[in-house]
Amino acid sequence: MLLSTSLRLLYPAISFSSLLKLKSSTPRCFRLQEPMVGSGSAMDSSSCTLVLCGKSSAENEIAESLKKNDTIKLSENSDLSVFMKSEVDKLYKQEEKSFDLELYMNCLSTQRFGRLLIWSPLITSTHDVVSSNFSDLPIGTVCVADRQYKGRGRSKNVWESPVGCLLFSFTVQMEDGRAVPLLQYVVSLAVTEAIKEVCEKNGLPYIDARIKWPNDIYLNGLKVGGILCTSTYRSKKFNISAGIGLNVDNDKPTTCLNAFLRDMSPAACCLTREEIVASFFNKFEKLYDLFINQGEYPFK
Repeated sequence: MLLSTSLRLLYPAISFSSLLKLKSSTPRCFRLQEPMVGSGSAMDSSSCTLVLCGKSSAENEIAESLKKNDTIKLSENSDLSVFMKSEVDKLYKQEEKSFDLELYMNCLSTQRFGRLLIWSPLITSTHDVVSSNFSDLPIGTVCVADRQYKGRGRSKNVWESPVGCLLFSFTVQMEDGRAVPLLQYVVSLAVTEAIKEVCEKNGLPYIDARIKWPNDIYLNGLKVGGILCTSTYRSKKFNISAGIGLNVDNDKPTTCLNAFLRDMSPAACCLTREEIVASFFNKFEKLYDLFINQGEYPFK
């Protein structure tokens, strides 16, 4: 089939048709498991900074409106400061480990997803940002953080995310409730395909990142990433917040993609979070459209 060589699973996958039968009733809310690898105690922070950036003038106009009208709110009563990227470029020198907004936008080639970006150096959870502000954000908006201290995981676990971990959440909207639980499958596939594409583009050794059904990413038997999706049902549509955590340049607590590359070739250049998340959206948009238009067939 079309994607048979791309879909690599640790264990046999449940077929789309089987899941559709299991999920025949329309769910009002669903929650997937651990969005990332790593744990730690919660940190307290009374302030938060968000930086808005758009791919084109259209997205930047939306960002300006969000800032001007103080639209974005956080679930906690934090002291929130919102800036445009142009303001930050003039006022601050970007730290070496900070997410490079310009590099990300230059690598992005989508029509809808990832074109409006919200970045924070430290935040409670990227998932909270997109889910709390879902109705005020364009579909496809992404929130990226360098660190988060209340990352959401299974059984209400708190996950402190180390520097070097790719942390992002974005918005999706769907109408068919039977297909909603399958979105994690498309997201997981887009993650592994993005890793493969960035390695090929940069002439790096092949990284055999695999999907452990339904929402974990493994490398050499160790978990390096995961996906969390939550949804609410409103006005006959499912508002979905999809979150991804991927160990790109943080060796702890398990391993990361760059550690694997260094073991393979000490002289190899490193993968960047910016290239991976941009490649993810480039892949996801195509896979998502394929899924919406043709259903499960191309993924068998």
